Amino acid sequence: MPETFDYKPGHYDFPREFRGYGEFPPNLNWPTNPNIVVNFVVNYEEGAENSIVNGDPHSEQYIWELPYVPHHGKRSVDCESDFEYGSRAGVWRLLRLFRKYNYKFTTFAVGKAFELLPDVPAAIKRDGHEIASHCYRWWDYSKLSPEEEKAAIIKQMHSLKATTGSYPKGWYYARLSQHSRRLVYDVHQELGAELLWMGDAYADDLPYYMPVPGTKDALLMVPYSYDCNDARFHMPTGWSSTDDFYSHLQYAFDTLYEEGQEGVPKMMTVALHTRVVGKPGRFQALTKFMEYISKKEGVWVATREEIATHFKKEMPYVPKDE
Repeated sequence: MPETFDYKPGHYDFPREFRGYGEFPPNLNWPTNPNIVVNFVVNYEEGAENSIVNGDPHSEQYIWELPYVPHHGKRSVDCESDFEYGSRAGVWRLLRLFRKYNYKFTTFAVGKAFELLPDVPAAIKRDGHEIASHCYRWWDYSKLSPEEEKAAIIKQMHSLKATTGSYPKGWYYARLSQHSRRLVYDVHQELGAELLWMGDAYADDLPYYMPVPGTKDALLMVPYSYDCNDARFHMPTGWSSTDDFYSHLQYAFDTLYEEGQEGVPKMMTVALHTRVVGKPGRFQALTKFMEYISKKEGVWVATREEIATHFKKEMPYVPKDE
């Protein structure tokens, strides 16, 4: 028999839920009654990755062109340079493309990255895009104690308020801990800040509520995507060509679009990174996808804040005991 553990749920533990919306998902009446809502997410992490320049013990090993074994105790100048492409070139290429189609995206902003180049949050705000939290550093938070993680959340809240003028209303970690969801909720409560949505969820094609243990509140989970994600260019199970990336996005869109035509509008997330799809060879896949969906009837391209606001209006949360 394998070793077992005596699991006892507590303050930080949200229960699992398998039923979801079941066989008949709700019609959320997306604005103008479209068949599908598409959310583009632009991850901005440049300069907040692991580096001894930042006081970390090793260099970054995730989501860059040559993800070798990280350098310990010394700089990886090629890794640093690849990340810098996102801030020097990639982010501006993406901003120009979104202006061309008049689409708004959600920014997953790492606080330290915004601090290093204030030009970026200024341009994102100027163009009317949403800015959500992607934590203060681009780390694996499962290795932190609850006290350390809470301090990092508070630091991020103040950092984004300083660079953008307001606290973030949405959060996405990626490498979260078992404490993260509750800690984000608790910190927002303590600061009197609105927490509109969280994105560390992959369980549905629609937003859904997750009750907060011990309260009558719930977190609105707006699902993210690991499959419609340009990060897979740098994963062993990912894209072998730019055409693969485009085809996958189109197939995903077509499936959800057809389901919407059958009366159940859905949501699709397209996840992007400035140093990945911002590279010229991959950029054409994103451009082609935007052109494709722009010619379809009934497509609402929206930020997560817009989606969450609409969802809460259509489906207000009602605690189960009421």
